[in-house]
Amino acid sequence: MKFLFDDESFSFETLRATGYIAYAGADLGEVLVTCRQIPETDEDAWSTQWAATAARIEGIGRDALAAGHRVSAREALLRASNYYRAADFYRRDDPEHDPESARLAKAAQQTFADAAPLLDTPTRALNIPYEDTTLPAYLFLVDDSGTPRPTVLFHGGFDSILEESYFAIAVGALRRGYNVLAFDGPGQGAPLRAGLRFRPDWETVVTPALDLARSLPEVDNDKIALIGMSMGGYLAARAAAYEHRLAACVLYDGIYDLHEPFAAIAAEAASTPGGLDAVIARNTGASWVVRNGKWTFGLPTFAEVVEATKAYTMAGITDRITCPTLVLDAENDQFFRGQPQRVFDELTCEKELIFFREDEGAGEHCHEGALFLFHQRTFDWLDTILST
Repeated sequence: MKFLFDDESFSFETLRATGYIAYAGADLGEVLVTCRQIPETDEDAWSTQWAATAARIEGIGRDALAAGHRVSAREALLRASNYYRAADFYRRDDPEHDPESARLAKAAQQTFADAAPLLDTPTRALNIPYEDTTLPAYLFLVDDSGTPRPTVLFHGGFDSILEESYFAIAVGALRRGYNVLAFDGPGQGAPLRAGLRFRPDWETVVTPALDLARSLPEVDNDKIALIGMSMGGYLAARAAAYEHRLAACVLYDGIYDLHEPFAAIAAEAASTPGGLDAVIARNTGASWVVRNGKWTFGLPTFAEVVEATKAYTMAGITDRITCPTLVLDAENDQFFRGQPQRVFDELTCEKELIFFREDEGAGEHCHEGALFLFHQRTFDWLDTILST
Protein backbone atom coordinates (compact mmCIF):
# COMPACT_ATOMS: atom_id res chain seq x y z
CA MET A 1 0.00 0.00 0.00
CA LYS A 2 1.81 3.09 -1.22
CA PHE A 3 1.29 6.01 1.15
CA LEU A 4 2.66 9.50 0.34
CA PHE A 5 6.04 8.15 -0.80
CA ASP A 6 7.14 5.89 -3.66
CA ASP A 7 10.02 4.54 -1.57
CA GLU A 8 8.74 1.40 0.16
CA SER A 9 10.45 2.09 3.48
CA PHE A 10 9.42 5.76 3.67
CA SER A 11 5.88 4.80 2.68
CA PHE A 12 5.63 2.13 5.36
CA GLU A 13 7.08 4.26 8.15
CA THR A 14 4.76 7.12 7.24
CA LEU A 15 1.78 4.77 7.31
CA ARG A 16 2.94 3.48 10.68
CA ALA A 17 3.19 6.94 12.22
CA THR A 18 -0.07 8.06 10.65
CA GLY A 19 -1.98 4.94 11.68
CA TYR A 20 -1.78 5.96 15.33
CA ILE A 21 -4.25 8.69 14.46
CA ALA A 22 -6.80 6.07 15.59
CA TYR A 23 -5.79 6.64 19.20
CA ALA A 24 -4.73 10.31 19.17
CA GLY A 25 -1.11 9.57 18.24
CA ALA A 26 -1.13 11.69 15.07
CA ASP A 27 -3.18 14.21 13.14
CA LEU A 28 -3.52 13.91 9.37
CA GLY A 29 -2.77 17.52 8.51
CA GLU A 30 0.40 17.45 10.59
CA VAL A 31 1.57 14.33 8.76
CA LEU A 32 0.80 15.80 5.33
CA VAL A 33 2.61 19.11 5.87
CA THR A 34 5.59 17.25 7.35
CA CYS A 35 5.93 14.73 4.56
CA ARG A 36 5.52 17.18 1.69
CA GLN A 37 8.82 18.74 2.79
CA ILE A 38 10.70 15.43 2.69
CA PRO A 39 12.24 14.38 -0.67
CA GLU A 40 12.17 10.68 -1.53
CA THR A 41 14.83 8.67 0.35
CA ASP A 42 16.29 11.80 2.03
CA GLU A 43 16.89 10.51 5.56
CA ASP A 44 18.32 13.80 6.81
CA ALA A 45 15.22 15.68 5.71
CA TRP A 46 13.04 12.95 7.23
CA SER A 47 14.65 13.43 10.63
CA THR A 48 14.71 17.23 10.41
CA GLN A 49 11.08 17.63 9.36
CA TRP A 50 9.59 15.10 11.80
CA ALA A 51 11.67 16.60 14.61
CA ALA A 52 10.44 20.10 13.74
CA THR A 53 6.82 18.96 13.77
CA ALA A 54 7.37 17.12 17.04
CA ALA A 55 8.87 20.19 18.68
CA ARG A 56 6.04 22.39 17.46
CA ILE A 57 3.38 20.04 18.78
CA GLU A 58 5.26 19.55 22.04
CA GLY A 59 5.20 23.33 22.45
CA ILE A 60 1.43 23.30 22.10
CA GLY A 61 1.26 20.61 24.74
CA ARG A 62 3.53 22.45 27.17
CA ASP A 63 1.56 25.67 26.79
CA ALA A 64 -1.73 23.83 27.29
CA LEU A 65 -0.40 22.09 30.38
CA ALA A 66 0.79 25.36 31.89
CA ALA A 67 -2.64 26.86 31.27
CA GLY A 68 -4.41 23.94 32.90
CA HIS A 69 -5.90 22.48 29.72
CA ARG A 70 -5.46 18.80 30.57
CA VAL A 71 -7.00 17.19 27.49
CA SER A 72 -5.27 19.51 25.04
CA ALA A 73 -1.93 18.92 26.76
CA ARG A 74 -2.37 15.16 26.70
CA GLU A 75 -3.33 15.04 23.05
CA ALA A 76 -0.42 17.20 21.92
CA LEU A 77 2.17 15.40 24.04
CA LEU A 78 1.04 12.00 22.74
CA ARG A 79 1.37 13.17 19.14
CA ALA A 80 4.77 14.70 19.86
CA SER A 81 6.02 11.41 21.30
CA ASN A 82 5.05 9.54 18.15
CA TYR A 83 6.61 12.18 15.91
CA TYR A 84 9.88 12.18 17.89
CA ARG A 85 9.99 8.39 17.50
CA ALA A 86 9.56 8.79 13.74
CA ALA A 87 12.24 11.49 13.59
CA ASP A 88 14.81 9.15 15.11
CA PHE A 89 13.95 6.14 12.99
CA TYR A 90 16.57 6.43 10.25
CA ARG A 91 19.36 7.91 12.40
CA ARG A 92 21.28 4.64 12.52
CA ASP A 93 24.72 5.43 11.13
CA ASP A 94 26.18 5.60 14.65
CA PRO A 95 23.32 6.02 17.16
CA GLU A 96 25.55 5.40 20.16
CA HIS A 97 27.53 8.53 19.34
CA ASP A 98 24.81 10.60 17.69
CA PRO A 99 23.65 13.30 20.13
CA GLU A 100 20.63 14.13 17.97
CA SER A 101 19.48 10.50 17.99
CA ALA A 102 19.83 10.44 21.78
CA ARG A 103 17.91 13.72 22.07
CA LEU A 104 15.05 12.53 19.90
CA ALA A 105 14.79 9.22 21.74
CA LYS A 106 14.73 11.00 25.09
CA ALA A 107 12.11 13.44 23.83
CA ALA A 108 9.86 10.58 22.69
CA GLN A 109 10.14 9.05 26.15
CA GLN A 110 9.67 12.29 28.08
CA THR A 111 6.69 13.62 26.17
CA PHE A 112 4.91 10.32 26.69
CA ALA A 113 5.88 10.24 30.38
CA ASP A 114 4.40 13.71 30.78
CA ALA A 115 1.22 12.68 28.97
CA ALA A 116 0.74 9.52 31.04
CA PRO A 117 -0.64 11.23 34.19
CA LEU A 118 -3.13 13.05 31.98
CA LEU A 119 -4.69 9.90 30.55
CA ASP A 120 -8.27 9.03 31.46
CA THR A 121 -7.20 5.63 32.78
CA PRO A 122 -4.54 4.96 35.48
CA THR A 123 -0.99 4.49 34.22
CA ARG A 124 2.07 3.54 36.29
CA ALA A 125 5.71 3.45 35.29
CA LEU A 126 7.36 0.28 36.62
CA ASN A 127 10.73 -1.43 36.53
CA ILE A 128 10.97 -5.16 35.86
CA PRO A 129 13.86 -6.91 37.65
CA TYR A 130 16.12 -8.40 34.98
CA GLU A 131 19.46 -10.04 35.76
CA ASP A 132 21.55 -7.32 37.45
CA THR A 133 19.44 -4.41 36.17
CA THR A 134 15.81 -3.55 35.35
CA LEU A 135 13.66 -3.16 32.26
CA PRO A 136 11.31 -0.16 31.88
CA ALA A 137 7.58 -0.85 31.75
CA TYR A 138 4.21 0.84 31.82
CA LEU A 139 1.19 -0.66 33.53
CA PHE A 140 -1.99 0.56 31.85
CA LEU A 141 -5.06 -0.11 34.01
CA VAL A 142 -8.72 -0.16 33.04
CA ASP A 143 -9.60 1.69 36.26
CA ASP A 144 -8.41 2.24 39.80
CA SER A 145 -10.78 -0.28 41.41
CA GLY A 146 -8.05 -2.86 42.04
CA THR A 147 -10.23 -5.54 40.45
CA PRO A 148 -8.16 -8.41 39.00
CA ARG A 149 -8.59 -8.34 35.22
CA PRO A 150 -7.34 -10.19 32.16
CA THR A 151 -3.97 -8.68 31.32
CA VAL A 152 -1.82 -8.42 28.22
CA LEU A 153 1.96 -8.61 28.41
CA PHE A 154 3.25 -6.70 25.41
CA HIS A 155 6.63 -6.08 23.82
CA GLY A 156 7.75 -4.84 20.44
CA GLY A 157 10.38 -6.02 18.02
CA PHE A 158 13.34 -4.85 15.95
CA ASP A 159 12.76 -1.10 16.25
CA SER A 160 9.72 -0.32 18.40
CA ILE A 161 9.91 1.54 21.69
CA LEU A 162 7.90 1.19 24.90
CA GLU A 163 6.02 4.43 24.36
CA GLU A 164 4.67 3.20 21.01
CA SER A 165 2.91 0.34 22.80
CA TYR A 166 0.23 2.71 24.07
CA PHE A 167 -1.02 3.27 20.52
CA ALA A 168 -0.17 -0.17 19.13
CA ILE A 169 -2.05 -2.20 21.74
CA ALA A 170 -2.88 -0.54 25.06
CA VAL A 171 -5.80 1.70 24.09
CA GLY A 172 -7.55 -1.07 22.21
CA ALA A 173 -7.03 -3.43 25.15
CA LEU A 174 -8.21 -0.96 27.80
CA ARG A 175 -11.42 -0.27 25.89
CA ARG A 176 -12.19 -3.99 26.09
CA GLY A 177 -11.46 -4.46 29.77
CA TYR A 178 -7.85 -5.66 29.58
CA ASN A 179 -4.99 -4.26 31.62
CA VAL A 180 -1.65 -4.04 29.80
CA LEU A 181 1.89 -4.44 31.10
CA ALA A 182 4.10 -3.21 28.26
CA PHE A 183 7.90 -3.27 28.41
CA ASP A 184 11.12 -2.88 26.47
CA GLY A 185 13.57 -5.77 26.51
CA PRO A 186 17.22 -6.07 25.49
CA GLY A 187 17.80 -4.58 22.04
CA GLN A 188 14.83 -2.24 22.39
CA GLY A 189 14.28 1.36 23.49
CA ALA A 190 15.97 2.51 26.68
CA PRO A 191 17.61 -0.88 27.46
CA LEU A 192 19.33 -0.80 24.06
CA ARG A 193 20.71 2.66 24.73
CA ALA A 194 21.95 1.35 28.08
CA GLY A 195 23.94 -1.34 26.26
CA LEU A 196 21.60 -4.36 26.36
CA ARG A 197 21.43 -6.18 23.02
CA PHE A 198 19.01 -8.68 21.56
CA ARG A 199 19.13 -12.29 22.72
CA PRO A 200 17.28 -15.24 21.17
CA ASP A 201 16.25 -16.92 24.45
CA TRP A 202 13.46 -14.40 25.07
CA GLU A 203 11.92 -16.48 27.85
CA THR A 204 14.63 -14.98 30.05
CA VAL A 205 12.96 -11.62 29.40
CA VAL A 206 9.29 -12.63 29.54
CA THR A 207 9.56 -14.73 32.71
CA PRO A 208 10.53 -11.82 35.00
CA ALA A 209 7.88 -9.64 33.34
CA LEU A 210 5.32 -12.37 34.00
CA ASP A 211 6.54 -12.72 37.58
CA LEU A 212 5.95 -9.01 38.13
CA ALA A 213 2.53 -9.12 36.48
CA ARG A 214 1.45 -12.02 38.69
CA SER A 215 2.46 -10.06 41.78
CA LEU A 216 0.08 -7.19 40.97
CA PRO A 217 -3.36 -7.24 42.62
CA GLU A 218 -4.98 -5.84 39.46
CA VAL A 219 -3.95 -8.88 37.40
CA ASP A 220 -5.97 -12.07 37.03
CA ASN A 221 -3.13 -14.59 37.07
CA ASP A 222 -5.18 -17.16 35.16
CA LYS A 223 -5.79 -14.77 32.27
CA ILE A 224 -2.44 -13.36 31.18
CA ALA A 225 -1.80 -13.24 27.43
CA LEU A 226 1.51 -12.44 25.71
CA ILE A 227 1.54 -10.37 22.51
CA GLY A 228 4.73 -9.69 20.55
CA MET A 229 4.83 -7.20 17.66
CA SER A 230 6.87 -7.54 14.44
CA MET A 231 10.16 -9.30 15.35
CA GLY A 232 8.35 -9.75 18.63
CA GLY A 233 6.34 -12.39 16.78
CA TYR A 234 9.42 -14.60 17.02
CA LEU A 235 10.38 -13.41 20.50
CA ALA A 236 6.92 -14.09 21.95
CA ALA A 237 6.71 -17.50 20.31
CA ARG A 238 10.12 -18.44 21.68
CA ALA A 239 9.12 -17.29 25.18
CA ALA A 240 5.83 -19.19 25.04
CA ALA A 241 7.70 -22.37 24.10
CA TYR A 242 9.43 -22.32 27.48
CA GLU A 243 7.16 -20.23 29.73
CA HIS A 244 4.00 -22.27 30.30
CA ARG A 245 2.13 -20.03 32.72
CA LEU A 246 0.65 -17.97 29.89
CA ALA A 247 -3.06 -18.32 29.17
CA ALA A 248 -2.68 -17.30 25.52
CA CYS A 249 -0.16 -15.95 23.00
CA VAL A 250 -0.58 -13.69 19.97
CA LEU A 251 2.11 -13.56 17.30
CA TYR A 252 1.72 -10.13 15.70
CA ASP A 253 2.83 -11.29 13.14
CA GLY A 254 4.12 -14.85 13.06
CA ILE A 255 7.85 -15.31 12.42
CA TYR A 256 9.43 -18.71 11.91
CA ASP A 257 13.01 -17.79 11.04
CA LEU A 258 14.48 -14.31 11.56
CA HIS A 259 17.60 -15.29 9.64
CA GLU A 260 15.87 -15.43 6.25
CA PRO A 261 15.40 -11.69 5.51
CA PHE A 262 18.91 -10.89 6.74
CA ALA A 263 20.37 -13.71 4.63
CA ALA A 264 18.42 -12.40 1.63
CA ILE A 265 20.15 -9.03 1.88
CA ALA A 266 23.53 -10.76 2.20
CA ALA A 267 22.78 -12.91 -0.84
CA GLU A 268 21.77 -9.86 -2.89
CA ALA A 269 24.99 -8.14 -1.85
CA ALA A 270 27.04 -11.16 -2.89
CA SER A 271 25.53 -11.12 -6.38
CA THR A 272 25.64 -7.34 -6.89
CA PRO A 273 28.64 -5.44 -8.31
CA GLY A 274 29.84 -3.24 -5.49
CA GLY A 275 28.52 -5.64 -2.88
CA LEU A 276 26.67 -4.52 0.24
CA ASP A 277 27.57 -0.86 -0.27
CA ALA A 278 25.81 -0.87 -3.63
CA VAL A 279 22.72 -2.57 -2.22
CA ILE A 280 22.27 -0.16 0.65
CA ALA A 281 22.96 2.84 -1.59
CA ARG A 282 19.91 2.03 -3.69
CA ASN A 283 17.58 0.46 -1.10
CA THR A 284 16.48 2.54 1.90
CA GLY A 285 14.93 -0.40 3.68
CA ALA A 286 17.97 -2.66 3.30
CA SER A 287 20.25 0.16 4.41
CA TRP A 288 18.21 0.67 7.55
CA VAL A 289 18.10 -3.08 8.33
CA VAL A 290 21.88 -3.32 8.03
CA ARG A 291 22.54 -0.33 10.27
CA ASN A 292 19.86 -1.09 12.83
CA GLY A 293 20.95 -4.72 12.94
CA LYS A 294 24.54 -3.86 13.79
CA TRP A 295 23.34 -1.59 16.60
CA THR A 296 20.67 -3.79 18.15
CA PHE A 297 22.74 -6.95 18.01
CA GLY A 298 25.89 -5.12 19.10
CA LEU A 299 28.05 -6.40 16.25
CA PRO A 300 30.52 -4.48 14.08
CA THR A 301 29.72 -6.04 10.70
CA PHE A 302 26.57 -7.07 8.90
CA ALA A 303 28.09 -10.49 8.18
CA GLU A 304 28.22 -11.09 11.94
CA VAL A 305 24.61 -9.95 12.29
CA VAL A 306 23.54 -12.40 9.60
CA GLU A 307 25.34 -15.19 11.43
CA ALA A 308 23.83 -14.20 14.79
CA THR A 309 20.28 -14.31 13.44
CA LYS A 310 20.60 -18.05 12.80
CA ALA A 311 19.78 -18.59 16.48
CA TYR A 312 16.42 -16.83 16.10
CA THR A 313 14.33 -19.69 14.76
CA MET A 314 11.29 -21.68 15.86
CA ALA A 315 12.53 -24.82 14.12
CA GLY A 316 12.32 -27.75 16.49
CA ILE A 317 10.60 -25.87 19.33
CA THR A 318 7.26 -24.65 17.94
CA ASP A 319 5.50 -27.73 19.29
CA ARG A 320 6.58 -26.81 22.82
CA ILE A 321 4.03 -23.99 22.92
CA THR A 322 1.08 -25.28 24.95
CA CYS A 323 -1.17 -22.23 25.37
CA PRO A 324 -3.78 -21.26 22.75
CA THR A 325 -1.96 -19.24 20.11
CA LEU A 326 -3.18 -16.75 17.52
CA VAL A 327 -0.95 -16.25 14.49
CA LEU A 328 -1.50 -13.10 12.41
CA ASP A 329 -0.46 -12.81 8.78
CA ALA A 330 -0.35 -9.93 6.27
CA GLU A 331 -0.79 -10.27 2.53
CA ASN A 332 1.90 -7.74 1.58
CA ASP A 333 4.40 -8.33 4.39
CA GLN A 334 7.71 -7.18 2.91
CA PHE A 335 9.79 -8.82 5.63
CA PHE A 336 8.37 -12.24 6.55
CA ARG A 337 5.96 -13.25 3.80
CA GLY A 338 4.90 -16.88 4.19
CA GLN A 339 6.45 -17.34 7.62
CA PRO A 340 3.26 -17.06 9.73
CA GLN A 341 1.82 -20.10 7.92
CA ARG A 342 4.97 -22.08 8.71
CA VAL A 343 4.66 -21.27 12.40
CA PHE A 344 0.97 -22.12 12.37
CA ASP A 345 1.54 -25.46 10.65
CA GLU A 346 4.00 -26.60 13.33
CA LEU A 347 1.90 -25.54 16.32
CA THR A 348 0.29 -28.46 18.16
CA CYS A 349 -1.63 -26.36 20.70
CA GLU A 350 -5.07 -24.84 20.20
CA LYS A 351 -4.46 -22.37 17.39
CA GLU A 352 -5.91 -19.97 14.85
CA LEU A 353 -4.47 -18.11 11.85
CA ILE A 354 -5.96 -14.79 10.74
CA PHE A 355 -4.96 -13.44 7.34
CA PHE A 356 -5.21 -9.68 6.76
CA ARG A 357 -5.79 -8.69 3.15
CA GLU A 358 -4.71 -5.73 1.06
CA ASP A 359 -8.24 -5.12 -0.20
CA GLU A 360 -9.41 -4.47 3.36
CA GLY A 361 -6.60 -1.98 4.01
CA ALA A 362 -4.73 -4.31 6.36
CA GLY A 363 -2.20 -6.07 4.17
CA GLU A 364 0.96 -4.30 5.36
CA HIS A 365 3.42 -5.68 7.90
CA CYS A 366 1.75 -5.65 11.33
CA HIS A 367 -1.40 -4.28 9.66
CA GLU A 368 -0.18 -0.71 9.94
CA GLY A 369 -2.99 1.68 9.09
CA ALA A 370 -5.64 -0.85 10.19
CA LEU A 371 -5.50 -0.70 13.97
CA PHE A 372 -9.23 -1.02 14.50
CA LEU A 373 -9.47 -4.19 12.41
CA PHE A 374 -6.36 -5.67 14.02
CA HIS A 375 -7.69 -4.97 17.51
CA GLN A 376 -11.19 -6.21 16.72
CA ARG A 377 -9.97 -9.57 15.46
CA THR A 378 -7.27 -10.04 18.07
CA PHE A 379 -9.31 -9.13 21.13
CA ASP A 380 -12.41 -10.93 19.93
CA TRP A 381 -10.25 -14.06 19.78
CA LEU A 382 -8.78 -13.38 23.21
CA ASP A 383 -12.25 -12.76 24.65
CA THR A 384 -13.32 -16.19 23.45
CA ILE A 385 -10.16 -17.98 24.65
CA LEU A 386 -10.04 -16.37 28.09
CA SER A 387 -13.76 -16.79 28.76
CA THR A 388 -13.46 -20.58 28.74
